[in-house]
Formats: sequence, C-alpha cells, structure tokens
Amino acid sequence: MKIPKRLQPLIDEGLIDEVMRQLMSGKEAEVYVVRCGEDRRCAKVYKEADRRSFRQNVQYTEGRKVKNSRRARAMEKGSRYGRQEQEQAWQNAEVDALHRLAAAGVRVPKPYNFLEGVLLMELVTDDSGNAAPRLNDLALNAVQAREYHYTLVRQVVRMLCAGIVHGDLSEYNVLVGSDGPVIIDLPQAVDAAGNNSAGAMLFRDVDNLASYFGQYAPELRGTDYGREIWAIYESGKLHPEIALSGCFARSEKPADVRGVMREIDDVKKEEAARIRYKQALEQ
Repeated sequence: MKIPKRLQPLIDEGLIDEVMRQLMSGKEAEVYVVRCGEDRRCAKVYKEADRRSFRQNVQYTEGRKVKNSRRARAMEKGSRYGRQEQEQAWQNAEVDALHRLAAAGVRVPKPYNFLEGVLLMELVTDDSGNAAPRLNDLALNAVQAREYHYTLVRQVVRMLCAGIVHGDLSEYNVLVGSDGPVIIDLPQAVDAAGNNSAGAMLFRDVDNLASYFGQYAPELRGTDYGREIWAIYESGKLHPEIALSGCFARSEKPADVRGVMREIDDVKKEEAARIRYKQALEQ
C-alpha cells in the first residue's frame, strides 16, 4: 500500500520495513499493521488535536508533571508552543503508561519505539495469528463473560498498584488476544495519587465492565468492585493478588457539606495566593 506520510520517518530510520495495511481509524489515532524484519507490529499514528474527537481535559491532565519549567509555563499560558508541548505530553503519556504497566505485568501491548507522533508497538493477535478483535465485536456466553470480567478486574487492580487508572476503559478499549483480554488506548491514563478524579474514573471504568459483561452474565451488574478496590487502595493494603468480594458497604452518614465548603474556600485562597506570588516573581 501507499506509505502514509506520517510513517515515512520510521521507514527512513529503519524502524519499519513495510506498511502492510491499515488496521483501524479511531477517535484519536489511525493504526497500521507494519513489518519490522520478520515481525509484524502495529504503528499508532496520533491524529492532530483538532481532528480528534477525544479532547484533552483538565480532568485527565491534572497531576501530570512537566519537568521543564519553560514548557510548563507555555502549556499553562496556552501559547502556540505551549499547545505543541501539551500535545507531545498527551502522546508521551501513553508511551510512559505502557512501559510502566508492561513492567508491572499488566496485559498491554509491548511498546517498542515512539517517533514523531507514531507509537510502534506489539501487534496483539488471536489464535490464528490474525489481528485480535475488540471485545465489543465478540458474542460471548455467560462463562466467557465471567472469565473476561474477572481477568479485567484483576488487571484494573494491577494497574492501580502501578499507580495508574485507565480513565476510559470499556469494551472498545480491550482486545481479545490468544492469551485473553489486552487493555489498549492509554493517552488519557491518570496518576492515581496525583489526580483528584482518579477514584471517580476508576469507578466508571469498572462500572463500564460490569455493565457490558452483565449483558451475558446479569449477576455482574450487581457487583461493586470499583469502590471496593479504591477503598482498599486508600487503606494502603492493595496488592495485585488481593482477594475481592465485589461487595462494598456504602456509608449512610450525612455529608458534612459545611466542612467541604470550608475546604473548597481554603483551596481557593491558597490558589489565589499562589497566583499573586507567581505574578510578583514575573514582574
């Protein structure tokens, strides 16, 4: 096939020998099957920010650290350079997450190289050696649904033990390879300890799984693994092999609204003071 312009630099660098075919075009990237020597791999070509339907949101980028202070200031101001750096950071987030999760034993595609907005990684395949289907493309029976649900909940736990929450996990972001489910699409992954929305995102991820697999095994809809996992994580006792029940006793104690409002006011005052201090330094 004709070589896509964005893949030419990888061919020039000798990272890719042949572009075999396009595998898919999603909301954030186009994916191609490529040949690297004797191996088939996949090349994920990130779409430009204005062509993506998935937008970077402060909810996802909160807690991400930028070591270079000039880049951090530019990203905060939203200059052209800052937007470019923000885009680069968005793409790098997936690369970093894949490396961290692969090292932690999470079932994700193995990353190989990242060059000029193209991520070269493992091609997940089925028993016949073909590109693995997405979970939503399969019809399951109850036994398979329970098995895959159990596997993915365990993967969510292992991810959280590595300090990461997927943030957009659903049947559309899971491939079913020869060794079972493989989690993909991680540019929006968040730092569990540094993002205030991490808990809510984990609840949503796990609820999405229960809702999907509940179509085939209805009892899964009544589970509450997300809140159980997060409560154990907050207690400092979470580990990859933790035994889970799927149950969680929610507190019936009335919320301390006044206390919450006081905390919000304190945070606002601290932020205002931080901005004033920063402006004074820049003058």
